[in-house]
Amino acid sequence: MRSYIIHMAGDQKRAPNVARLMTELPQPEVIEAVNGRAVLEAGGITVRNGDLHQPRYPFALRAGEIGCFLSHRKCWQKIVDSADEFGLIVEDDLALDLGIWRDAIALAENHATTESFFRLPAKHRETATQLIATEGEARLFLPRRIGLQTVAQMVGKAAAARLLAATETLDRPVDTFLQMHWIHGQMVHTIWPNGASELTEALGGSTIQSRPTGGKIAREVKRALYRSQVALRPQKHS
Repeated sequence: MRSYIIHMAGDQKRAPNVARLMTELPQPEVIEAVNGRAVLEAGGITVRNGDLHQPRYPFALRAGEIGCFLSHRKCWQKIVDSADEFGLIVEDDLALDLGIWRDAIALAENHATTESFFRLPAKHRETATQLIATEGEARLFLPRRIGLQTVAQMVGKAAAARLLAATETLDRPVDTFLQMHWIHGQMVHTIWPNGASELTEALGGSTIQSRPTGGKIAREVKRALYRSQVALRPQKHS
Protein backbone atom coordinates (compact mmCIF):
# COMPACT_ATOMS: atom_id res chain seq x y z
CA MET A 1 0.00 0.00 0.00
CA ARG A 2 1.19 3.50 -0.89
CA SER A 3 0.57 6.62 1.17
CA TYR A 4 -0.09 10.00 -0.41
CA ILE A 5 0.62 13.08 1.74
CA ILE A 6 -1.05 16.26 0.49
CA HIS A 7 1.32 19.18 1.09
CA MET A 8 1.88 22.63 -0.39
CA ALA A 9 5.55 23.11 -1.29
CA GLY A 10 7.15 25.96 0.59
CA ASP A 11 4.95 25.64 3.69
CA GLN A 12 7.77 25.67 6.24
CA LYS A 13 5.45 25.31 9.25
CA ARG A 14 4.14 21.98 8.03
CA ALA A 15 7.35 20.64 6.45
CA PRO A 16 8.70 19.07 9.70
CA ASN A 17 5.43 17.22 10.21
CA VAL A 18 5.56 15.94 6.64
CA ALA A 19 9.11 14.70 7.28
CA ARG A 20 7.81 12.83 10.35
CA LEU A 21 4.92 11.29 8.37
CA MET A 22 7.42 10.12 5.76
CA THR A 23 8.95 7.88 8.45
CA GLU A 24 5.62 6.65 9.86
CA LEU A 25 3.48 5.83 6.82
CA PRO A 26 3.82 2.89 4.39
CA GLN A 27 5.53 3.71 1.07
CA PRO A 28 4.96 7.47 1.44
CA GLU A 29 4.86 9.99 -1.39
CA VAL A 30 4.30 13.74 -1.11
CA ILE A 31 1.60 15.05 -3.45
CA GLU A 32 1.83 18.75 -4.30
CA ALA A 33 -1.35 20.43 -3.05
CA VAL A 34 -3.38 22.28 -5.67
CA ASN A 35 -3.52 26.07 -5.42
CA GLY A 36 -7.24 26.74 -5.77
CA ARG A 37 -6.84 30.45 -6.45
CA ALA A 38 -4.42 29.79 -9.32
CA VAL A 39 -6.80 27.23 -10.85
CA LEU A 40 -9.71 29.67 -10.64
CA GLU A 41 -7.68 32.46 -12.23
CA ALA A 42 -6.65 30.14 -15.05
CA GLY A 43 -10.25 29.02 -15.63
CA GLY A 44 -9.23 25.41 -15.23
CA ILE A 45 -12.22 24.16 -13.24
CA THR A 46 -16.01 24.25 -13.41
CA VAL A 47 -17.55 25.39 -10.13
CA ARG A 48 -21.23 25.75 -9.25
CA ASN A 49 -22.75 27.72 -6.37
CA GLY A 50 -23.92 24.79 -4.26
CA ASP A 51 -26.80 23.98 -6.64
CA LEU A 52 -25.50 20.94 -8.52
CA HIS A 53 -26.86 18.42 -6.00
CA GLN A 54 -29.64 18.30 -3.44
CA PRO A 55 -29.73 19.39 -0.70
CA ARG A 56 -28.38 22.70 -1.95
CA TYR A 57 -25.15 23.77 -0.23
CA PRO A 58 -25.75 27.26 1.24
CA PHE A 59 -22.22 28.71 0.98
CA ALA A 60 -20.01 29.70 -1.94
CA LEU A 61 -16.87 27.61 -2.39
CA ARG A 62 -13.69 29.40 -1.32
CA ALA A 63 -10.44 29.11 -3.25
CA GLY A 64 -8.82 27.07 -0.48
CA GLU A 65 -11.73 24.62 -0.44
CA ILE A 66 -11.43 24.21 -4.20
CA GLY A 67 -7.69 23.55 -3.85
CA CYS A 68 -8.36 20.98 -1.13
CA PHE A 69 -10.97 19.19 -3.25
CA LEU A 70 -8.69 19.14 -6.31
CA SER A 71 -5.80 17.85 -4.18
CA HIS A 72 -7.91 14.87 -3.12
CA ARG A 73 -8.98 14.29 -6.73
CA LYS A 74 -5.29 14.30 -7.64
CA CYS A 75 -4.71 11.51 -5.09
CA TRP A 76 -7.73 9.55 -6.30
CA GLN A 77 -6.26 9.69 -9.79
CA LYS A 78 -2.90 8.45 -8.46
CA ILE A 79 -4.66 5.44 -6.93
CA VAL A 80 -6.53 4.72 -10.16
CA ASP A 81 -3.28 4.90 -12.14
CA SER A 82 -1.29 2.77 -9.69
CA ALA A 83 -0.93 -1.00 -9.58
CA ASP A 84 -2.31 -1.03 -6.02
CA GLU A 85 -5.80 -2.13 -5.02
CA PHE A 86 -6.04 0.79 -2.58
CA GLY A 87 -4.02 3.65 -1.15
CA LEU A 88 -3.83 5.83 1.94
CA ILE A 89 -4.47 9.59 1.53
CA VAL A 90 -3.52 11.94 4.37
CA GLU A 91 -3.26 15.68 4.89
CA ASP A 92 -0.07 17.30 6.14
CA ASP A 93 -1.41 18.22 9.59
CA LEU A 94 -1.97 14.58 10.56
CA ALA A 95 -0.42 13.38 13.83
CA LEU A 96 -0.33 9.74 14.93
CA ASP A 97 -0.50 7.71 18.11
CA LEU A 98 1.41 4.85 16.51
CA GLY A 99 0.19 2.11 18.81
CA ILE A 100 -3.50 2.52 17.98
CA TRP A 101 -2.68 3.62 14.42
CA ARG A 102 -0.96 0.31 13.65
CA ASP A 103 -4.09 -1.57 14.77
CA ALA A 104 -6.25 0.71 12.61
CA ILE A 105 -4.07 0.25 9.53
CA ALA A 106 -3.92 -3.52 10.03
CA LEU A 107 -7.71 -3.56 10.30
CA ALA A 108 -8.04 -1.48 7.14
CA GLU A 109 -5.59 -3.58 5.13
CA ASN A 110 -7.27 -6.82 6.21
CA HIS A 111 -10.69 -5.68 5.01
CA ALA A 112 -10.05 -3.20 2.19
CA THR A 113 -10.83 -4.02 -1.43
CA THR A 114 -10.83 -1.95 -4.60
CA GLU A 115 -14.38 -0.90 -3.65
CA SER A 116 -13.52 0.42 -0.18
CA PHE A 117 -13.50 3.92 1.26
CA PHE A 118 -12.43 3.87 4.94
CA ARG A 119 -12.31 7.13 6.90
CA LEU A 120 -9.76 7.48 9.73
CA PRO A 121 -11.07 10.69 11.33
CA ALA A 122 -9.41 12.79 14.01
CA LYS A 123 -12.66 13.18 15.96
CA HIS A 124 -15.36 10.75 17.04
CA ARG A 125 -18.59 12.20 15.62
CA GLU A 126 -20.28 9.20 14.00
CA THR A 127 -22.83 6.67 15.19
CA ALA A 128 -22.27 3.10 14.05
CA THR A 129 -25.13 1.36 12.29
CA GLN A 130 -23.16 -1.84 11.65
CA LEU A 131 -19.92 -3.13 13.22
CA ILE A 132 -17.78 -4.88 10.60
CA ALA A 133 -14.61 -5.97 12.44
CA THR A 134 -12.13 -5.08 15.18
CA GLU A 135 -8.34 -5.13 15.62
CA GLY A 136 -7.09 -4.33 19.12
CA GLU A 137 -8.96 -1.15 20.11
CA ALA A 138 -9.75 -0.17 16.51
CA ARG A 139 -13.29 -0.74 15.20
CA LEU A 140 -14.38 -0.76 11.55
CA PHE A 141 -18.02 0.21 11.19
CA LEU A 142 -20.62 1.67 8.87
CA PRO A 143 -21.64 5.09 10.21
CA ARG A 144 -25.26 6.19 10.01
CA ARG A 145 -24.20 9.65 8.85
CA ILE A 146 -20.75 10.18 7.32
CA GLY A 147 -18.57 12.60 9.28
CA LEU A 148 -16.74 15.67 8.04
CA GLN A 149 -12.98 16.33 7.62
CA THR A 150 -10.49 14.42 5.48
CA VAL A 151 -7.29 14.12 7.51
CA ALA A 152 -6.84 10.42 6.59
CA GLN A 153 -8.65 7.84 4.48
CA MET A 154 -7.96 4.57 2.71
CA VAL A 155 -9.42 4.55 -0.80
CA GLY A 156 -9.78 1.61 -3.18
CA LYS A 157 -9.09 1.84 -6.91
CA ALA A 158 -12.72 1.35 -7.96
CA ALA A 159 -13.91 3.75 -5.26
CA ALA A 160 -11.43 6.38 -6.46
CA ALA A 161 -12.63 6.00 -10.05
CA ARG A 162 -16.25 6.32 -8.91
CA LEU A 163 -15.51 9.53 -6.98
CA LEU A 164 -13.54 11.02 -9.87
CA ALA A 165 -16.45 10.44 -12.23
CA ALA A 166 -18.85 12.11 -9.79
CA THR A 167 -16.74 15.23 -9.22
CA GLU A 168 -15.90 16.67 -12.62
CA THR A 169 -17.89 19.73 -11.50
CA LEU A 170 -17.56 21.02 -7.92
CA ASP A 171 -20.26 22.73 -5.89
CA ARG A 172 -19.28 22.12 -2.24
CA PRO A 173 -16.20 21.12 -0.15
CA VAL A 174 -14.79 17.62 -0.51
CA ASP A 175 -15.79 16.37 2.95
CA THR A 176 -19.33 17.71 2.49
CA PHE A 177 -19.58 16.00 -0.88
CA LEU A 178 -18.33 12.69 0.55
CA GLN A 179 -21.30 12.70 2.94
CA MET A 180 -23.59 12.46 -0.10
CA HIS A 181 -23.53 8.68 -0.62
CA TRP A 182 -26.84 8.93 -2.49
CA ILE A 183 -25.08 11.04 -5.16
CA HIS A 184 -21.70 9.35 -5.61
CA GLY A 185 -22.89 5.80 -4.85
CA GLN A 186 -19.88 5.00 -2.66
CA MET A 187 -20.39 3.29 0.70
CA VAL A 188 -18.16 4.99 3.29
CA HIS A 189 -16.94 3.15 6.39
CA THR A 190 -15.10 4.52 9.42
CA ILE A 191 -12.35 3.20 11.66
CA TRP A 192 -12.39 4.51 15.24
CA PRO A 193 -10.42 4.72 17.44
CA ASN A 194 -7.51 5.00 15.04
CA GLY A 195 -4.70 7.08 16.60
CA ALA A 196 -5.17 10.02 14.22
CA SER A 197 -5.31 13.62 15.38
CA GLU A 198 -4.88 17.03 13.72
CA LEU A 199 -2.16 19.59 14.35
CA THR A 200 -3.95 22.34 12.41
CA GLU A 201 -3.69 25.10 15.00
CA ALA A 202 -0.19 24.11 16.12
CA LEU A 203 0.96 24.33 12.50
CA GLY A 204 -0.41 27.82 11.91
CA GLY A 205 -4.11 27.18 11.29
CA SER A 206 -6.02 25.99 8.27
CA THR A 207 -4.53 26.30 4.80
CA ILE A 208 -7.99 27.50 3.70
CA GLN A 209 -7.12 31.05 4.59
CA SER A 210 -9.88 33.41 3.52
CA ARG A 211 -12.50 34.25 6.10
CA PRO A 212 -16.14 33.57 5.20
CA THR A 213 -18.37 36.55 4.60
CA GLY A 214 -21.78 37.10 6.16
CA GLY A 215 -23.05 37.18 9.74
CA LYS A 216 -21.96 34.37 12.02
CA ILE A 217 -25.47 33.67 13.33
CA ALA A 218 -26.93 33.53 9.82
CA ARG A 219 -24.19 31.11 8.73
CA GLU A 220 -24.81 28.85 11.71
CA VAL A 221 -28.53 28.75 10.96
CA LYS A 222 -27.86 27.85 7.32
CA ARG A 223 -25.32 25.22 8.37
CA ALA A 224 -27.75 23.64 10.84
CA LEU A 225 -30.53 23.51 8.25
CA TYR A 226 -28.21 21.92 5.71
CA ARG A 227 -26.98 19.30 8.16
CA SER A 228 -30.54 18.43 9.14
CA GLN A 229 -31.29 17.72 5.47
CA VAL A 230 -28.23 15.48 5.16
CA ALA A 231 -29.27 13.62 8.31
CA LEU A 232 -32.47 12.58 6.57
CA ARG A 233 -30.43 10.32 4.23
CA PRO A 234 -28.55 7.85 6.50
CA GLN A 235 -26.36 5.05 5.22
CA LYS A 236 -28.01 1.67 5.62
CA HIS A 237 -26.31 -1.72 5.72
CA SER A 238 -27.52 -4.43 3.38
